[in-house]
Amino acid sequence: MSPTSFSRRLPFVAWLIGNAACAQQVQSSAGDQRLLILSKNEQQLSIVDPATLKIVGKVPTGPDPHEAVASTDGTRAYVSNYGGGAYNTLTVIDLVNRKSLGTIDLGALRGPHGLHFVGGKVWFTAEAAKAIGSYDPPTNKIDLILGSAQDGTHMIYAFPDLSRLVTTNVGSGSVTIFEKRAGPRPNWSATTIPAGGRAEGFDVSPDGKQIWAANAQDGTITVIDVATKSATSFAANVQGANRLKFTPDGALVLVSTLGGRDLHIIRASDRSEVKRIPVGTGAAGIQIQPDGARAYVACSPDNYVAVVDLKSMQVVGKIDAGKNPDGLAWARIPRS
Repeated sequence: MSPTSFSRRLPFVAWLIGNAACAQQVQSSAGDQRLLILSKNEQQLSIVDPATLKIVGKVPTGPDPHEAVASTDGTRAYVSNYGGGAYNTLTVIDLVNRKSLGTIDLGALRGPHGLHFVGGKVWFTAEAAKAIGSYDPPTNKIDLILGSAQDGTHMIYAFPDLSRLVTTNVGSGSVTIFEKRAGPRPNWSATTIPAGGRAEGFDVSPDGKQIWAANAQDGTITVIDVATKSATSFAANVQGANRLKFTPDGALVLVSTLGGRDLHIIRASDRSEVKRIPVGTGAAGIQIQPDGARAYVACSPDNYVAVVDLKSMQVVGKIDAGKNPDGLAWARIPRS
């Protein structure tokens, strides 16, 4: 081979090596990502490799597991043991070694359900106590309790800077916004905003400017402006709504319905319906990959989790992770 031919091949070889290195890096990064699926009937958490849709581990969760959340470092998962208000524990799971670490006793804070992990803490609702709270893992203490004075305080979202906490109250059909007040002592204000009948599934837009809550009773969606706390509702035909999630780019809103066969896709900018994707005979939990490529929908009556490609808007797979799947979470688990 002539020196000229060799020099011409160098850029091509470098391109090949670079692409191979990038592919290896993506594969390594994706290898740590896991979908967590709760089976209420089998009282277990399945750890799923999203690349293969295969279950790589199962861990017992305790009674009536409804929601799950992973710690930021991916080493722990926390599961709410709900029982409709009968139970008062969170089960802690070691995701690296795939084993249960026991429970957190919430005392009088019964009916834990919604979970969010922000600022190193587990934020949870206590439906029977009409309250929300936070658990601090390093100190093993509940370090905050705030009352909603509303029925069915069910789901929760904590803003990244912890300046606001949001919860939906199913029985009261309302949304409560807790805001941290300035001052030398911890102090919070609470504003309750009427939504619609059985407001449950909700999410905060990625830019933090809006709260969208799905009203299961009348099939509407209430949109709340975070800055002004003003609310408007629009007809969305989502009767029986269970969960609502924004895509990471904020462009689309996904709504599952327990009484319907479809996953509803709504365009956030103009609130129009983009598509209804048939997923099963009823849908509950929704989880979206961080890159926004796929959504996972727990089809509880059908005993599987539907995998939805958000580009083609089609179901591209199903995961059998036990009977009556519901709560879903995403984790990046470090390799042991």
